[in-house]
Amino acid sequence: MSSPAPESTPVVVRASDVSKRFVIRKDKSLKERVVNFGRSNKHKDDFWALRDVSLEISAGSTVGLVGANGSGKSTLLKVIGGIIQPDTGIVQRRGRLAALLELGAGFHPDLTGRENVFLNGAILGLSRKQTEQYFDSIVEFSEIGDFIDTQVKFYSSGMYVRLAFAIAVHVDPDLLLVDEVLAVGDEPFQEKCMAKIREFQKEGRTIVFVSHSSAQIEDLCDRVVVLSHGEAIFDGGTVDGLEALRESFGR
Repeated sequence: MSSPAPESTPVVVRASDVSKRFVIRKDKSLKERVVNFGRSNKHKDDFWALRDVSLEISAGSTVGLVGANGSGKSTLLKVIGGIIQPDTGIVQRRGRLAALLELGAGFHPDLTGRENVFLNGAILGLSRKQTEQYFDSIVEFSEIGDFIDTQVKFYSSGMYVRLAFAIAVHVDPDLLLVDEVLAVGDEPFQEKCMAKIREFQKEGRTIVFVSHSSAQIEDLCDRVVVLSHGEAIFDGGTVDGLEALRESFGR
């Protein structure tokens, strides 16, 4: 099920018939895995996290991906972000992408917060000079303060999120992808992140995020895609989407 973008609005993301398969091993232990190595496929199961998902996301929209645990929403976000490749189908993107998909993803644990700011800036397409211009603002937003020159392997999960979010929103992204990582931060910082997302909305940026919070989805999204067992079962308005989500729990 796909909701095409209006003809006058540029399409930022186009996913066509996207499917993603994972292989689940049945071996209960390392010993069983060694014993069964090279034998038949009877010790493996195919798990289709996504099945023939198609959607278009237009510039300036805020889309919520929702569904029960294991529905495929985080997998779809990673496919959109290019973190994992689909087994079938294609995903096309345009513009600069910033993604907050996994806690600390893209951070090198042995580097300091400062060094990781420059590393992530380079990964996201910024020159060193651009990162230097943003650096003070990134540190201020993250509220890391004196810990910016500490190795990030000593950071708490909340500190990871603060710094990762601060970097992501300072790279001037056209498309921002956000997974449940915001749930790790404390409430004042979550509000700060939500305020930044609203600012992005006013600037006409495109946002796609996964959340288990119906209140967040209702507050921020103009569109909802509901996933169930890897399939998109609803794509449309927020109110109807949240109702479809509630109905999907019985599927």
